[in-house]
Amino acid sequence: MFAQLLFAMSALLTVGGAIAVVVTKNIMHSCIFLLACLIGVAGLYATLGADFVAVTQIMVYVGGIVILMLFAVMLTGGKDFVSRAQNLLGLAPSMGNKWTFSIAILVSIVFLLTNISLIGNIVRSHAPKTFGNDYPSTVSQIGHLLVKDHVLAFELSSVLLLGALVGAAIIARPRKQ
Repeated sequence: MFAQLLFAMSALLTVGGAIAVVVTKNIMHSCIFLLACLIGVAGLYATLGADFVAVTQIMVYVGGIVILMLFAVMLTGGKDFVSRAQNLLGLAPSMGNKWTFSIAILVSIVFLLTNISLIGNIVRSHAPKTFGNDYPSTVSQIGHLLVKDHVLAFELSSVLLLGALVGAAIIARPRKQ
């Protein structure tokens, strides 16, 4: 029952967030809807028993990419985030309305259920084995493959990412006139 509820809410959040990303005109709202979509995808991974991929989805995409996009949007376009009513009436920016609060509640519930599922998988993997465990933990298998069989690809990808980071720092530095 828990897995079906998590799957239904994650699917609803993923599809709804993806549609809202495409439909909305405000780029800040689009980033927030992308955040909701990626949390829904992490919930779908958790229902499939891919706990490592679900945690990676949350850590890398939700924690890194979307936050980076939000900072980029906020740093590059500050005037676009004040509505005409706020400008006309001199109001302070509001923190949301009923629609955004309901989406935030749905995202919070899916995020909570995803974390409960992931923590439950961790607890079950360290508990004595029972015959009802359908999905074993994949973290130890992936760790073994990364350290033993695919260590060259893992190290090459780390060197490639380091080169991309150094290149981005060189491109972003200020030029001397």
